[in-house]
Amino acid sequence: MSVLKARLAPHFRLRVPFESGKYASRWSNQDLDPVPPEERTWGAVDYWAYWCSDMLAPPLAATVSSVMSLGFTARETIPIVFFGFAICSVVITLTGKMGATYNVPFPVIIRSIFGMYGSFPAICIRAFVALMWTAILTVQAGNFLQRCIEAIWPSFIHFPNHLPQSAGIESAALLCVFLYWFLQTSLAIMPISKLRILFWVKGVVVPPTFFALFLWAVIITKGGGPLVKGQYKITSTYMNTGYSVMTGLNVIIGLFSSLAVNMPDFGRFSKNRLKGPHQFLALPIIGTLGALTPIFVTDAHSVLWGEFEWYMPAVIAKFDSRAAKFFVSASFILATIGNQIAAGTYPFSNDITGMAPKYINISRATIFISVFCIVSTPWNIIKNAEGLLAFLSGYSCLMGPLAGTIVCDYYLIKKRKLHVDQLYTDRGIYWYSGGWNWRAYASFVIGFLPLLPGFAKSIDPTLKVGGAWKIYTFAWIFGFFLSMLVHYVLCTYFSVPIESMIEEAVYPPQKGDDSPLVIEGEDAETKDKDIYVAKEKEVGDMA
Repeated sequence: MSVLKARLAPHFRLRVPFESGKYASRWSNQDLDPVPPEERTWGAVDYWAYWCSDMLAPPLAATVSSVMSLGFTARETIPIVFFGFAICSVVITLTGKMGATYNVPFPVIIRSIFGMYGSFPAICIRAFVALMWTAILTVQAGNFLQRCIEAIWPSFIHFPNHLPQSAGIESAALLCVFLYWFLQTSLAIMPISKLRILFWVKGVVVPPTFFALFLWAVIITKGGGPLVKGQYKITSTYMNTGYSVMTGLNVIIGLFSSLAVNMPDFGRFSKNRLKGPHQFLALPIIGTLGALTPIFVTDAHSVLWGEFEWYMPAVIAKFDSRAAKFFVSASFILATIGNQIAAGTYPFSNDITGMAPKYINISRATIFISVFCIVSTPWNIIKNAEGLLAFLSGYSCLMGPLAGTIVCDYYLIKKRKLHVDQLYTDRGIYWYSGGWNWRAYASFVIGFLPLLPGFAKSIDPTLKVGGAWKIYTFAWIFGFFLSMLVHYVLCTYFSVPIESMIEEAVYPPQKGDDSPLVIEGEDAETKDKDIYVAKEKEVGDMA
């Protein structure tokens, strides 16, 4: 008995209890199950606050600077920004409605497309970029905190450095990174229902800060300096306006290309299935207006200090007013926290949970990504790994084919009809062949392969790939439509299993419906649950 106890006890301690999931299944836990009707509380205001939280943050400035580095002035950049966000917003709205209809997150909805096991690689593709960018933004947020401390105690500017140059960071910056990390982690582990409050606070505080910086820059430049009013000059690889515009669109779309596939994570909380056009309008409106601030602030920096500077902590460090330095930095700390949670920590944690619901839930995954933000030493990534940063920037060439496959399968193949219970059922109708839907992966790979040479060249500019580089300038759009077309053709000529094509959709309980969720057929995991409960009781009795 003591041997049995020793073998089973660690397993039970690591395992997420079955009681936390409604389906008594290896594919289910409380964080993955359909959101109960009483928790579907997000309306239009909540989603606009969410997009303010996600968009008005440092990555927006970096993205806009990438577009302008192609040779565009503000007058050419703003339309590119608007249409780039509008294109991305179409897909975000489509995927968000998937989660809003069935009240399930991305790692669950994708099981119906790639298969139960086939969903794992797709989840990893989406989660990796969130993992890396969350770590990198921790360093930038630490720099904002450093500006805050310097505003309160100017002597902190001269904080002694005890680290060697090879460390990649100074003592003061490292201290601020750790202080920010504690703040960010404490907020990230809060339930998403409470994080709505954080998004609201950011929606109130950060937009006025962006607007105040915009007015300051307009006044300093008297309506615009060389960056805004300068002469149009192409400096891109091709010296061709058409390819430069396409590259700019691809850069803008790439900023939210990962959210374009996992919007069900947030759409599932909608109280009205994302009805109305507000979801589509939020991204281009907030993103375009927000882009004006980094453009004009960088322009003002060039007028005052003679050089263009896109890195906001460096701009804030030159402010004469200690009050301005403190409040702007504090606002950007809030902006970064909101962006990290909305686009990084929560989507990563939510999605990784879908790979092993027995052992991982959102809390455990959040702790993992928080620890990774430190142990990965992201300050060295920023300093030394230019290839990795280029890899992350070009990641949209993977997201486009993934999004195209998802949208095609849900809207064109399955006609929006899913059986929500079967999404949690082992060897159910979404099992396909051994847990994999080869059609979905063939569509994804075919959509990505033509982009691979350009993707490689974006990481190593010395590579010679011929005309393949030109396709890469509109990688997301190309991959999205090619994968969509290929998936439709494959599913037409190689019919998907008939059991996955249901005639009537099966939804989770709606408001006013007191009936419990019903699992049709015997779940293969039910017996496993009984064994688990019996063994747990046996071990408890022996203890």
